[in-house]
Amino acid sequence: MSTIDYSQRDENVRHSVYASVRKRDGLPYELFANYWRDVHSTLCSRLPGLGFYVQQHFDRHHTANLWPVADGVRRIAAVLDGSAELGFASMEDQARFGEASTVLYADERNLFSEAIAYRLPTGSKTFVDREEDGIRNGPERLHRIHVYMNRKSGTDAARWLGDASATLAADAAVKKWKVHLPEFYDNANPAPPSPDVGHHIETDRLRLAVAEVAFENARTANEFFASSSFQKFVGQQPRYLDAIGAYLVTGFYTFVRDGIPTAAGLRGSRAAELIDSVGAANQLLPDVVEHFASGHGRLPDLINV
Repeated sequence: MSTIDYSQRDENVRHSVYASVRKRDGLPYELFANYWRDVHSTLCSRLPGLGFYVQQHFDRHHTANLWPVADGVRRIAAVLDGSAELGFASMEDQARFGEASTVLYADERNLFSEAIAYRLPTGSKTFVDREEDGIRNGPERLHRIHVYMNRKSGTDAARWLGDASATLAADAAVKKWKVHLPEFYDNANPAPPSPDVGHHIETDRLRLAVAEVAFENARTANEFFASSSFQKFVGQQPRYLDAIGAYLVTGFYTFVRDGIPTAAGLRGSRAAELIDSVGAANQLLPDVVEHFASGHGRLPDLINV
């Protein structure tokens, strides 16, 4: 793992959406996961205005010992199967994407029973990112957790979380620390507007903040949790947070980066994995890619993305 910090590459994302999802009831997990990363993803990646698109798939069954929770803080009970991040370089790009998204929302009933979109008008903050590969596509290689924190009303939880994140992200054990501080969710104005999909959530997810935190493995995570700086953070939880939930990432899939679809975004995640496994570099040459990128407006140089 590199010691270089690559967090600057996220600065092109000025406005974003963080979405949590739960698979369609009765749909086998493998079918859900493959459809999401091979079919739904390629539709989304082709819509105009999209500057960044990543899916992270969760293990709904592995919930033990992922993140310490202080006494007096509730545990978020929501069962979730993943998250999606969609980023935009400008509000105009986000509006273009929104106007074209009807076809995307119509597809969501095929795989989601719940989808909740949290708006981040000023984007998210990546405090550190030591992963060299900015277009990851495949099973998770690190011990990566999404920590859901419901901010307590009447407190400056956003400032506290920002200050604490800056301190904790400086620890050498932390490979990535990214924080999403979205607008509060309003059940009276559900988002996204996908029909026949649930958009109503419990109180413990209305004032959500999310931290994506990655370590080399679970052991180094637990050693970090025992540090004095993290124990101070835990001790402050009851002052600023009502509830916490933690979700373990099993797969990380990048479909668009800097406005350019990756091989996974154009062909589907598993097709891109096969291209890498076989060593089929010819599949990424411009004269091949142009057959898949037709109509997108930009011909991706996939080898160098």
